[in-house]
Amino acid sequence: MTSQIAIVGAGPRGAGILERLAASAPELHPGGIDVHLIDPYPAGPGRIWRHAQSPLLAMNSMAADVTMFTDDTVVCDGPIVPGPSFWDWARASPEVAPELRGELATVTASTFPSRRLQSEYLAWVLRHVIDDLPAGMRAHVHRTRATGLTEDGGTQVVHLEGAPPLRVDAVVLASGHLDATPTDDEHALAARAAERGLRYLPPEQTTDSDLSVLAPEETVLVRGMGLAFVDLVVLLFEGRGGRFTEAGYVASGREPRLVVGSPRGSTYHSKTHYALRAPRPPLPRFFGPDAVDPLIAAGEVDLRAQAWPLMAKEIAWGWYHELFVGHPDAVALPWAEFAGAYAALDWDSPGMLALIDSAVPDPVDRIDFAALDRPLDGLTAPDLAALQPLVRERIAEDLRQHVDDRHTAHLGAFVAMLSVYGETTRLSGSLSARSRATDMAWWQGFFNGVASGPPGFRVRELLELSRAGFVDFLGAGMWVEVDADGFRAGSTTLADAEPVRAAALVDARLPDPSAARTVDPLLADLMARGAVSEDVLIDPDGTVLRNTGLIRVRAEDGALIDAAGEVHPQRFAVGPHTTVKVAGAFTRPGMNAQSLRYNDAVARAVLRSLPAAARAAAA
Repeated sequence: MTSQIAIVGAGPRGAGILERLAASAPELHPGGIDVHLIDPYPAGPGRIWRHAQSPLLAMNSMAADVTMFTDDTVVCDGPIVPGPSFWDWARASPEVAPELRGELATVTASTFPSRRLQSEYLAWVLRHVIDDLPAGMRAHVHRTRATGLTEDGGTQVVHLEGAPPLRVDAVVLASGHLDATPTDDEHALAARAAERGLRYLPPEQTTDSDLSVLAPEETVLVRGMGLAFVDLVVLLFEGRGGRFTEAGYVASGREPRLVVGSPRGSTYHSKTHYALRAPRPPLPRFFGPDAVDPLIAAGEVDLRAQAWPLMAKEIAWGWYHELFVGHPDAVALPWAEFAGAYAALDWDSPGMLALIDSAVPDPVDRIDFAALDRPLDGLTAPDLAALQPLVRERIAEDLRQHVDDRHTAHLGAFVAMLSVYGETTRLSGSLSARSRATDMAWWQGFFNGVASGPPGFRVRELLELSRAGFVDFLGAGMWVEVDADGFRAGSTTLADAEPVRAAALVDARLPDPSAARTVDPLLADLMARGAVSEDVLIDPDGTVLRNTGLIRVRAEDGALIDAAGEVHPQRFAVGPHTTVKVAGAFTRPGMNAQSLRYNDAVARAVLRSLPAAARAAAA
């Protein structure tokens, strides 16, 4: 009898699960399988990468740094099935939409392609996977929304909008970032703003925001300086007819003036625009299974006290390996001598600091975690005007180091951070509740700021807009209030300055994850019935430390955990709305990528859950 699997969400995560199901099906379920991909958005790209968005929006990864396929570096139980990276695909001159042919012809390995061209790659990947499904396996795409999930005698019933329900044996929720209704604070802020005739845009996907409410030439406060802010800038300036030229920014006259701040007060660090000069750092070295497994076994780990010294040493190992091997003229010791001494010392110990000071003459070549985490620390100014050149100087210097291949040590650290990220995912379930509530949030923010930044050309454009007076930086520690005259904002950087006033505020970020506030009808129904549960962090004394809003899943395979703590044998979830954090739905080639390894683990668990496999295991 043919088994049935439903994947709710047909974007890159769903497509990645299908690819891994196809890879392992001949081994684990050689009988027939029908896989149903359910998504109201185009299958392959999904919502985030759909073609129907501004052609101005770009990826924050280079063409050579994107793949959906396993390679011989990936350590997983399923078969390795290589496939083309974005760059390999682009070089093959595929058929694309007519409006993208010009861009395709100019793509290089170091190009940051448009999201619409990435949409074409992701659509091709899904078609390729479906065309190569093993014998007895079929895929069916349902261009609609899943509205509910119930159970009938062990059969999973997926309810669809405008179509008959699907009866399946296993379900994978792969919906990606989920929208949520505003928080109580956001509701209150919106209500106060409405009472005073102000405009407030709460957290959401910037591409879906109604930016027409922001008038030309008016001052707009913006809270948040991550990738959603970068999209906002693109849509409000180039998107309204402005142009960047060699002479600077040429305005259209339709632009607002933005005053932007955040806790850090600076943009995410630019993506690097170069390749490693040295071979890939030998990883993991200090924060791999040999170090992490004992911590997991001990349980109740404090990340900052017990894990961070090893994490920092590993990230710095990547940095210094690239510096010493790739730039021997910049150091005072041979790599072998430095590496031996480095391995024997604790991170941040006096001996370690002395070793680095003596071996690395230029302070710019020494990794500085504090500066990476809080770029504006120590910076103050008497007023907004005086602050602007100071912030621009720091952002420009950071950009220079990420595009000048004299500073490829940044890329060495990035590679090490990806390795560390995978191990922190494994470790997270063994952290104390207090450490998960505070330290993991800090680590995720630090990782995003260092490893998930925009392309360098976007940072250059932002600097041009600032020089032209269209964007002002408010500094670190931004605060916002509403009074009778409108929004007012300031920062710790401008502690003694007059607040900036405006009639519009944009929260330029995604909504915080919240299964309880989700607008997704399937997940909301599961929450109401206790069939899924949120991850609430509770101190041993009973104090609720934080509700993460993430749905609980079993770490090793994504199986859903209900409100009673029971694991459902036929329901799985993968993505940023779950307690298992993986770094992106697609990844760099040749990196033993965590996302590909986890997709494989989930897919094999799904296959083992099917009735035929379960009967065989019980026999």
